[in-house]
Amino acid sequence: MVRVYITDTLTKEKVQLETIEPGIVKMYVCGPTVYSYIHIGNARPMVVFDAFRRFLEFVGYKVVMVQNFTDIDDKIINEANEWGVDWKTVADTFISEYYHDAQLLGVRAANYHPRTTDFVDDIVEAVQKIIENGYAYAAPNGDVYFSVRKLENYGKLSGKNPDDLRAGARIEVNDLKKDPLDFVLWKSAKPGEPKWESPWCVGRPGWHIECSVMSQKLLGDMFDIHGGGEDLIFPHHEDEIAQSEALTGKPPAKYWMHNGMIIVRGDKMSKSLGNTFMVREAVRKYGKDGVKLFLLSKHYRSPMEFSDEILEDNARAAARVHAALNRFRDKYPYPLVPKEDEEMRESISKFIEALTDDFNTPEALAVLFDTSRELNKAMDIGDDERALKMYHLIKRVFGPVLGIFDSESSKRSESSSNIDMLVKSLIEMRNDYRKAKQYDMADKIRNILANSGIRLLDTPEGTKYEIVEGEK
Repeated sequence: MVRVYITDTLTKEKVQLETIEPGIVKMYVCGPTVYSYIHIGNARPMVVFDAFRRFLEFVGYKVVMVQNFTDIDDKIINEANEWGVDWKTVADTFISEYYHDAQLLGVRAANYHPRTTDFVDDIVEAVQKIIENGYAYAAPNGDVYFSVRKLENYGKLSGKNPDDLRAGARIEVNDLKKDPLDFVLWKSAKPGEPKWESPWCVGRPGWHIECSVMSQKLLGDMFDIHGGGEDLIFPHHEDEIAQSEALTGKPPAKYWMHNGMIIVRGDKMSKSLGNTFMVREAVRKYGKDGVKLFLLSKHYRSPMEFSDEILEDNARAAARVHAALNRFRDKYPYPLVPKEDEEMRESISKFIEALTDDFNTPEALAVLFDTSRELNKAMDIGDDERALKMYHLIKRVFGPVLGIFDSESSKRSESSSNIDMLVKSLIEMRNDYRKAKQYDMADKIRNILANSGIRLLDTPEGTKYEIVEGEK
């Protein structure tokens, strides 16, 4: 089994992945709070950790992956009140919509998708044990708070000093706390809110405790990798560590991986800022592979700038690869599996080397794009044997590992927006041939498009196209 290196947020170092159980990776990735549709920012950890899981499986690991749904939260309750329905209707609706969007993106389901409300009894039991272990206390109104300063190493994940900390997101400062840094494990229900029985009051779980309990129940006291967006490092993941160590005496995860944020005009993409771009809209406009290329085009730990122009560039790149694949499939509808040779082994080695080095998807994509160019070159000179090898590398190795190019982009199966990207890519290719005075190849592209019902028009403003009426 190859050596895989990742950057551990806890140690701030690149480390070799050494799993607790040989050959098995147990991974927990924080999922969405289900009160709205998911946007591109939500999709980044979905795509990144799905691809990372695929890669681990490719190099021989068995992966057990858990991704939760936070199905009870103030935002869900507020949304339900606006709809005039109960909280469960909102949660069920957007869990269903999440699966729809995940399917649009080609993101596989995790092995487990637990909901917070299915684990309330376990959460009550865990909170009681944390109290008994001396790390939490019940306030007079029945709220239960974690005593942050009783944990000596609180702040080790985020690098924050408790003496310098102020209450973070979703942490209320109030007179019921013994210390402003203490965070809620169990909160008393307000009138009209969903509620469950507990030894302290009728109420519901705090936000952070759910992940500690669900990961422990499904993966054990300690598992291999905890993943999520970097905005969760503090307070959510910091508080998860505190709870788990108070509960079991162990940190929840051996390694921590965090993806960078998507930035829109200098701000993090978030629903609260009103600068979101919904996944389903992005896929409709730019195609699944265009969106996924965008999300994998930067190193997962780096922030990403979002713009229509950047997504359009990635959609065109995806169209060029699809054009090369379809060009081969037009000649060989049922391609054989080639015998692996030194050139293929070298390409696969470069691809794996990039991904074993802290999951460097930009370097891996560079190998894929090089292979696509070589596929076109082989087709240009009629080297069908080499073309078959390049096609096989993209369709059977590189694409499946990253979760891209797993369907043919053709006039029969893609939306009009993807056809537009594909045709524009072919026009660019034709223009390149014309500049190189390879007019026979340029004419072949014109003829291929004409046979598909697409007429090219060379105008002073550049080459345009039209779909001939009655054709598709």
